[in-house]
Amino acid sequence: MPERRLQNLAEGAGAVLVYACFRLLPVTAASALGGFLARSIGPRLAVSRRALRNLRRALPEIDEAQGRRIIRGMWDNLGRVVAEYPHLGKYRAYERGGRIEMVGAEHIRAQGMPGKRAIFFSGHFGNWEVATLAVTQAGLEVVEMYRAVNNPIVDQLIAHSRSVVGAELAAKGSAGARRMLAAMKRGRHIAMLVDQKKNDGIAVPFFGRDAMTEHSLAVFALRFGSAVVPVRVERLPRARFRLTAEPPLEVARGGDAAADARALTVQVNQVLERWIRERPDHWFWLHRRWPE
Repeated sequence: MPERRLQNLAEGAGAVLVYACFRLLPVTAASALGGFLARSIGPRLAVSRRALRNLRRALPEIDEAQGRRIIRGMWDNLGRVVAEYPHLGKYRAYERGGRIEMVGAEHIRAQGMPGKRAIFFSGHFGNWEVATLAVTQAGLEVVEMYRAVNNPIVDQLIAHSRSVVGAELAAKGSAGARRMLAAMKRGRHIAMLVDQKKNDGIAVPFFGRDAMTEHSLAVFALRFGSAVVPVRVERLPRARFRLTAEPPLEVARGGDAAADARALTVQVNQVLERWIRERPDHWFWLHRRWPE
């Protein structure tokens, strides 16, 4: 429709302008400006009511004041992520004294041994792009699953920003799943963000409530005998990060493929839940993660 094309053009032009402005700034200044703008505007938007509702349902012990601080922190983090996209190429995960503090790097490097396959998973936590960057900079060939943005111009801009990460991108859906399957058959690795709602996934507990959850991770891991490695990104001051690669999860194989996949998916959600409980202001509470 012409109206939709015009809207895409307008949104795309705005995104390109914002991207260019952040690119002109040093990364620390860009991150600070992005955080300031987002935390100043975001809490006033109607969508923040959904974020606060999700937070209260997941963490009922959080009081009103704490909840608003967490949502403000969420917007600050999101604004910083946007502002850091033009600067992703400047990050070096294994550079001594650099912007990324590495913990558990051995759990990433170990997957580069001949014959090994791994699925690295994370969530929309801190700057999530840094997780895959650390894997590719360890020399591993990675296919990363991502959710395409509805606006094709913005989607292309994000893909351009991600190109410096060094992973092959596979959009969520049947075509993307086939690409990831082919990659695993060739002995390559997969990176996934698994904290969003997946309508054709399986219902497993997340903060005490069933949520439709991505389970292709478990299916691939069980089929190929892959290691499943949690990779967490925490934001530090001045556009810096702590990346923690945890030991691979225990993957039980009891002979019932569906039950085994569910058990592994439950483990994955438990890891994500632990991370979010520790730093709730780092997670993207805007997801429609649970049934309304």
